[in-house]
Amino acid sequence: MTTESNLRMLVTGAGGFIGHHLVTSLKQRGYWVRGVDTHPPQYTAGNADEFELRDLRRFDECLLATRGIDHVYALAADMGGMGFISANHATILRNNALINIHTLEAARMNGASRYLFSSSACVYPEHLQSDADVRPLREQDAYPANPQDAYGWEKLITERLCLEYTGEYGLETRIVRFHNIYGPYGTYDGGREKAPAALCRKVAEAETGGEVEIWGDGQQTRSFCYVDDCVEGIYRLMQSNYREPLNLGSEDMVTVNELARMIIGLSGKGGVTLRHVDGPQGVRGRNSDNHQLRKVLGWEPSVTLSQGLEPTYRWIEKQVASRPPRAAARPGRDDQPASRTQSGSASRNDSAAGKAVAVNAATDLHR
Repeated sequence: MTTESNLRMLVTGAGGFIGHHLVTSLKQRGYWVRGVDTHPPQYTAGNADEFELRDLRRFDECLLATRGIDHVYALAADMGGMGFISANHATILRNNALINIHTLEAARMNGASRYLFSSSACVYPEHLQSDADVRPLREQDAYPANPQDAYGWEKLITERLCLEYTGEYGLETRIVRFHNIYGPYGTYDGGREKAPAALCRKVAEAETGGEVEIWGDGQQTRSFCYVDDCVEGIYRLMQSNYREPLNLGSEDMVTVNELARMIIGLSGKGGVTLRHVDGPQGVRGRNSDNHQLRKVLGWEPSVTLSQGLEPTYRWIEKQVASRPPRAAARPGRDDQPASRTQSGSASRNDSAAGKAVAVNAATDLHR
């Protein structure tokens, strides 16, 4: 008989940002955890009981990933910042649809009892986010549907699929809509990073009296949720009886300019200014309405933006200072907020297909 203490957990996207934080949280709660991704965690040692390299676009790989699992936390996705999302619509829609359709069906076939799908604030209609002083988005605002991009459309389709799997097959599904998750130990360069990490990197690279480049006028608005609050909310939702989509984010909205100036303040560097350039900006404004979150979970995120930016900036500052001398990073083409900081891709690396590697939790996976 399976009890709460010996449930076996699967985290897909466990090599990515939210995923490896969630693995750590589940292990601290005493669960057995299998992590799956195309790559191990990049910045920390992994602590999953098993870590397998798999390409979850392939159904056979999903069947292997979900074998012997009770609860699935489906965080794997091909995604990145606004520059990446706006230039790769077909790739994102194809890869993420394959990952999510195959993982959900494999979980059902292998007898998983619960399945949490990581959706996104990108599901909300573009016309509700055209003003920087946006009304906070409620869960019911997703319909009539009109997401801005292919990433949001795929998330909305998979939300619907989860609800139908519950209705037809009895698989208990949970749906969480992330609103811009940030924190340390995540991608901060290379083009897939999100606004807080990109701005932390740019400020860390800037000289006193230098400048930080931002797309647009910097008046576009977002709210940002610290990763510790995110993984706590994920777990609470999985344990709940709530089957409908649920926002998970902060209600404290700031402009991109305000975010950048907060980070400059943390750095202690004097005279650093903002330079605004043309570039994709995403929606004009986005904020989370947490009324339903408080009602369902009796909880909401509590880490303020200033509290969360401190460890995030210090970690990125250390990474920038310790990397070998090289050409300067691409200037400013990744500073716009996408909808969330997802867990990392389980679909980017074709060479990982069919290759499973079990990694002891004590092995150093830093690279």
